Amino acid sequence: MKTIFIMVKCELGKAYDVASEAVEMVEQVSEVYSISGKYDLMMKCYLDDDQDTGHFVNEQIQTLSNIKDTFTMITFKAFS
Repeated sequence: MKTIFIMVKCELGKAYDVASEAVEMVEQVSEVYSISGKYDLMMKCYLDDDQDTGHFVNEQIQTLSNIKDTFTMITFKAFS
């Protein structure tokens, strides 16, 4: 299992709608946070090791309603 974080820029006034749709409609989305800065939301997603990250972002996230832009961060190791 691999973890990715996706920063999402939404249409004005639509961040809460995007967050709700992502959590309800995309199984791999674990958590969605509202954030400050250039982006409106940060999504934490868990993908199977063999799942293509690019296809997931393009087909499952960027196709959600009211998304203007995304920025994806791929993780390497979790420390605890």
